[in-house]
Amino acid sequence: MHFSTPEVSGAHFSAATMHAAVSPVTIVIADDHPLILAGLASLINSIPSLKLLGQASNGQAAVDLYMQLRPDVLLTDLNMPEMNGMQAIEQICARDPQAKIVILTTYQGEENVYRGLRAGARGYLLKDSGFTQLTDCIHSVAAGRQFLQPELAAQLAERIDANRLSKREHDILLHLSAGKSNKMIARSAGIEVGTVKFHVNNILSKLNVSSRTEAATVAAQRGLLGAF
Repeated sequence: MHFSTPEVSGAHFSAATMHAAVSPVTIVIADDHPLILAGLASLINSIPSLKLLGQASNGQAAVDLYMQLRPDVLLTDLNMPEMNGMQAIEQICARDPQAKIVILTTYQGEENVYRGLRAGARGYLLKDSGFTQLTDCIHSVAAGRQFLQPELAAQLAERIDANRLSKREHDILLHLSAGKSNKMIARSAGIEVGTVKFHVNNILSKLNVSSRTEAATVAAQRGLLGAF
């Protein structure tokens, strides 16, 4: 993981000064890699507008530490022992619905972003983010706003669009993923072949794919082949 050194500029200095004028944002960090924890701790301790309260090396410790210290923001990885980050987020948000949590991870698939936000996280950041992006994320989430990197927001939009499949489209997607032809789907669904073609075209468009095989692959990756 790396965070780039902050640029010395008038705009950045003004923003830092503005943040420092108010009480610092209190932080708890959770990651099972000691070097990541050390790097984050050093970075946070170097920023006047942030205050590190504690560190956890697994999901259960993150839950316990959060409940004990009640930080303004929890920064947590997803892949941790004893309890993973997603489970920790769910437990914390069940006890404190106002919890402000940022996922800081290497996993960038839209399903992870979607599940993280659904679990209760308000920010999602990759570990190769820059210094400014990290501090902007923390302050945005502390202020009650959601923060997603532009590329992750685009992926999430695709995931949400995929969730907008109608019940009929979902049923046809299941048949399509089973390798059935349009005629076979029409017989199974009790509709005309032309209607099947219409729905298949809609499915391909919503999943942003160009073939039936690709649609089946993407649907499986995004968990769309379960019950509607």
